[in-house]
Amino acid sequence: MTRIFSSRFTCIFALLMLLTTCRILAQEKAYRADKMFFRSGFGFSFPVGDSNDYLSTKFSTSLGLTLALGKGPLFLYPKLNLHAFGFDQLVSEPEYRDLGRNGRATTYLLNIALEDPTTTEKFGFYGYLGAGGGMILTPRVKLSPDAGIATLTNKATGMPIAEAGGGIDYSLGPAALIFFEASYLRGFTKVQSRNFQSVPLNLGVKTNISRLFFK
Repeated sequence: MTRIFSSRFTCIFALLMLLTTCRILAQEKAYRADKMFFRSGFGFSFPVGDSNDYLSTKFSTSLGLTLALGKGPLFLYPKLNLHAFGFDQLVSEPEYRDLGRNGRATTYLLNIALEDPTTTEKFGFYGYLGAGGGMILTPRVKLSPDAGIATLTNKATGMPIAEAGGGIDYSLGPAALIFFEASYLRGFTKVQSRNFQSVPLNLGVKTNISRLFFK
């Protein structure tokens, strides 16, 4: 119980500190003139709340795009969350009465967000808020005692989501930036009769692809 509380507190504290830092440092807003970035990140997604009962942390990735909306400061930020978790089945089902342990769950969750960025010399700071949906794949096992066979399958559960977060990036030049991002992701479909919540932490690269589409 202590380990779960400590992990949850650490994730939430890191997210709050990141968002607070972004707000404090962004006193005078300045914006990069570039219009479009491709983003790829890797890190870990930490289950929180009820999700700790059936999920555990594994290595995760994300893919995204940021696109300037007109001449204003806001960007459209679609992001695909490809998160992996350890999975323990807690609730038996009519077709899967045998409970699996130490499996792997994977999310395919698309979030469409509005991002509000600002820059200070080579550093950039941003916050975002959005919603979307997708699915989470969770493993199931069915035993055939007479044949001595265990059949493994994945169950797909559709899920609407909301996600809020923030990040810091650093310019490596006109072509690329490195970034660190933290967010809180909430699903609105029950999994194992419990809520789905996680705190993803990602480190990655933003590639400036503005010149491919804008002149």
